[in-house]
Amino acid sequence: MLLGQAMTAMIYPTTNPAATEVMVVSRGEGPYIYDQAGKQYLEGMAGLWCTSLGYGNQEIIETATRQMEQLSFSHMFSGKTHPSAIELADKLAAMAPIDDARVFLGASGSDANDTLVKLIRYYAVASGQPDRVKIIARDKGYHGVSVASAALTGLHANHAHFQLPFDALGVLRTGAPHYYRCAEAGETEADFVARRASELEALILDEGPDTIAAMIAEPVNGAGGVIIPPEGYFEAVQAVLDKYGIMLWDDEVICGFGRLGAAFGAEKLNMKPRMMACAKALTSAYVPLSAAIVAGDIAEAIAGPAADMGVFGHGYTYSGHPLGCAVASKVLDIYVRDRLFEHAATLGAYMSKRLAEFSDHPLVGEVSAMGLLGALELVANKDSKQPFEGMRVAQFCAKAAEDNGLIIRPLGGNRMALCPPLIIQEAHVDEIMDKLSRALDSTLDFVTAEGLTV
Repeated sequence: MLLGQAMTAMIYPTTNPAATEVMVVSRGEGPYIYDQAGKQYLEGMAGLWCTSLGYGNQEIIETATRQMEQLSFSHMFSGKTHPSAIELADKLAAMAPIDDARVFLGASGSDANDTLVKLIRYYAVASGQPDRVKIIARDKGYHGVSVASAALTGLHANHAHFQLPFDALGVLRTGAPHYYRCAEAGETEADFVARRASELEALILDEGPDTIAAMIAEPVNGAGGVIIPPEGYFEAVQAVLDKYGIMLWDDEVICGFGRLGAAFGAEKLNMKPRMMACAKALTSAYVPLSAAIVAGDIAEAIAGPAADMGVFGHGYTYSGHPLGCAVASKVLDIYVRDRLFEHAATLGAYMSKRLAEFSDHPLVGEVSAMGLLGALELVANKDSKQPFEGMRVAQFCAKAAEDNGLIIRPLGGNRMALCPPLIIQEAHVDEIMDKLSRALDSTLDFVTAEGLTV
């Protein structure tokens, strides 16, 4: 049955109800989910890049139960706080690759990035640079779906129909770090990196360096296609930003907490952020929680003039919710105790090796992988890199994988994403590759029958 035919009062996110089949997910256990009919699926996307510890973890459930019994709610306004928030903030500040880090708690990756947009604007006034509010974002970047975070996002699907206030928010756009799709003929990776850095500097000079506060970037672009930047990319970007006193804003919502085989993607990609956004794996998605983290001098510059210019008038009812804080604190403890960041690095190397085996498949143009994050780009012609039109092929492949008991995600450009829970073992990787292989072969039969290859 199609979703649009089902009896439901729900408006579903990012869904075409007339063309989407219903899957009622009834339970989860470890890295698997089960539908209402009892069919098992290996969750190859960790939900939406988030269920790093899998489903049904009893330690987390017991922690959540204790917190709900002790203190089910406390807000963070006007000096109020609670032990779980204090404990979590201290842990995050100690982990973050930012000097003297300070933490603002929210409920989603979108609101973490929204918080940082507003913080940048408050900081500009507080530091005597009221015009320094523009933000550089990249094509194919993903930073959320609220008005401000969607404006930062560099994907057409998140812009269409919404009349987003790009100019009012001071959003500038620079190119994606996607060598496979964006390199010019004969251009080496080093040349490509140099060109991207030169384009960034030209944009800064054209706009005026004193009007630009920050550049936002994911270590590895997630929803934009699992795009891994070429070697030296962030070093070149950082050199340009440092030259003009512009902050690097690191969006760790997908890459943070072990996804790339390190605590944060910034450490893996040699980024030097002054602020960062975290969510998703922060609680392993057991409950919603996010964190916006900034350097101590930024926090002090905001706190200092509050009496004269008014407080940083921002916050959410659920900022620092006790349940989210308690769960996140336990999740961080489990990551460290079970050495899951190291596990993701080791197993990620194996997953990368297995994914590379698809390089010779007739449909696969590019294989991307780092840690336990990967993607395949499906193309109509391997030699010319001719893409398929629309998303029909990727959607077929995702459905074929689902039929074989594997959840993967089709992304723009017919890229098939993989982001399994960090708790998987080598046997699970083999299971993923076996089911993915069958899905790709079914997709090849489909495109051949439809005459879609060139």
